[in-house]
Amino acid sequence: MSTLKELIAQKEALEKQIEETRQAELSEAVNKVRELIAEYGLTQDDLFGTTRDTKKAKPEGSKVAAKYRDPVSGKEWSGRGLAPKWLQGRDKSEFLIA
Repeated sequence: MSTLKELIAQKEALEKQIEETRQAELSEAVNKVRELIAEYGLTQDDLFGTTRDTKKAKPEGSKVAAKYRDPVSGKEWSGRGLAPKWLQGRDKSEFLIA
């Protein structure tokens, strides 16, 4: 039966061997990929598709001209969404922008 120290030493040796093997295989993989890219003249778009910056952006909401203005504060409202507090309970026609 192995002692704890022997098992820890074996574990460390295996971890070192795993890391060395991983690095060697990673290096081989990178070299193979580079060869294929050079052989076929591939670009980044060929490999990964278009980047996020070149994708069609979502259309943003369009701005609408204001229809109503508060004469006291100068705040405006387009008539869309919830009515502002300065307009609630009042006749909208009083605040129409000409």
